Parts: sequence; C-alpha cells; structure tokens
Amino acid sequence: MSNLWIAFGLTFFAGMATAIGSVIAFTASRTNFRFLSVATGFSAGVMLYVSFVEIFFKGVDALVPRFGETGAHWVNTASFFGGMLLIGLIDNLIPAAENPHEIHSERETEQLRDPTAPAPGPGATPSPVAGAERAPVHGGPHHHKLMRMGLFTALAIGIHNFPEGLATFLAALQDPGLGVPIAIAIALHNIPEGISVSVPIFYATGSRRKAFMYSVLSGLAEPVGALIAYAAIRLFLGGQSGMIPPEIMGILFGGVAGIMVYISLDELLPTSRAYGKGHDSLLGLVAGMAVMALSLLLMR
Repeated sequence: MSNLWIAFGLTFFAGMATAIGSVIAFTASRTNFRFLSVATGFSAGVMLYVSFVEIFFKGVDALVPRFGETGAHWVNTASFFGGMLLIGLIDNLIPAAENPHEIHSERETEQLRDPTAPAPGPGATPSPVAGAERAPVHGGPHHHKLMRMGLFTALAIGIHNFPEGLATFLAALQDPGLGVPIAIAIALHNIPEGISVSVPIFYATGSRRKAFMYSVLSGLAEPVGALIAYAAIRLFLGGQSGMIPPEIMGILFGGVAGIMVYISLDELLPTSRAYGKGHDSLLGLVAGMAVMALSLLLMR
C-alpha cells in the first residue's frame, strides 16, 4: 500500500510540471532555449536508458514463469512494439496544428509577462500612444481560433499524459527507486507543454488564471489517468485476489518501455535538437543516460 501512495505521488508530481511551465511563461524574462534543449535531451537520455536497460528486462523476468524463456522474449518484444503502436496512434489522432510539443517563441510569450507588449502575428501593432492601454488581445478576430487551439492543445496533452502517467505509476509501483528518475524525466518533458497550453489560452481570454487552470487540468490527466487505468487493470485482470498477475505486469512493462522510447525519439530529441546549439542535445542525452545508469548502480 505504501508503494501505491509513492507511485501516485510521483505521478502527480510529473503531471503537475505543466503548471511549472505555465508559471515560467508568465514570469520568465526570456525563454532559455539552450536550457530547454539540454533538459529535454536529458529527459530523453533517462527514458531511453531506463527503457532498454531496466524496464524491458523487468518485463522478460515477469513473463518467464508463464511463457518460458523463449516465449517470454517473444511476448515482451510484441508488447514493446505494441506500446509504440499505441502512442503512435494517439499521436496521429491529434491535428498537427495543435501539436502539444511545439515550443512557443520568446515573442509569442512576451505578452504573458508584459500586457503592454504588442501581440504576435501578422498585423499586430503596438499602441500608438506611449503609455496608452492596449486593447485586449482577446477582443481580436483570432479569439475563437486561439481558444480552440489552446483547448485542443490541453486535450492533446491530456491524451498524451495518460500513457505517460501509467508508465510512471507502474514503474514506481514496482520499484519506487526506479520511479523517481522516470518521474523527473517526464516532469522535465511536461514543463514546455505547460507553456504550450498557457500561451494560446491567455491570448484568447486575456486571463492568466484561466491559462494556468487549463495548464493544471492537462497535467492532472496524468495521475488521474494512471489511477483509472490501474483500477481497471486490477478489476478486470487482477483475478480473485485483486492483485495484477505477473504476466500482465510483464506485458505492461514491455508496453511502457515502447511508449517511453517513442516519446523520446519522436518528441524529446527533435525538440532538443531544434532549440539547442552545437552539442547541447547530445550533452543532455549523455548526461541523462549517465545519471540514470549511476542511480541504477547505486540501487543494486
């Protein structure tokens, strides 16, 4: 039971990182894209290393008693690619224009910090009179489009956070020491997503409170989704004891490894490469792998 609360706490922490991203968008004097590059590269390094070195083989170990040595590897491999297929299908259902992993530029986020700043986009002009109050952005013709984009982004992140939350939750439930670095990696991944939600909703409504609220709600999908999925797994697959059978846990671990690898290769590394300079992305990636490797060695 103690592991259950630890797993939920770590999943909640990872999901609420979207709120951190929203706060950064409101308060930061500028967007540090090099830090973002290293951080997302670091997150990818952690997730790739732990998926291939730890979680994948935990799946095999859990499947061996039920399927034998050879069968366990076949089932685990199928689960791994099944996880990649699942998150890939989810990703493709989301319109490209509302991609939750698109990072907003400094100019786009400027008005979050300074209401007198000119609105981004074509045709935007500063106030003609020095010190005059600008007309609120949410009164412009792009209100509905921006609000729709913000809501779609929040929904998209919520959908993405469901398997990510399950990955964090299951890893922490099995081994809290393993769940901590995974939660940190996913939290780093969620920070720019909070910015992605806040920016269009603030431009559409002019309300920081609403932008922050939707950012928090998109992050809450992670712990809530993980608990719903865990409850469903126990209810329908847990048997009379209510405990999840080892072979089901093994299949889930294989799927979780596939999900995390997909997120790293499709989302984190491209973002890291796009906003870094020189070898920022590679430095973050190697640092993430090294930290994950060291933490696993210390837990032996």
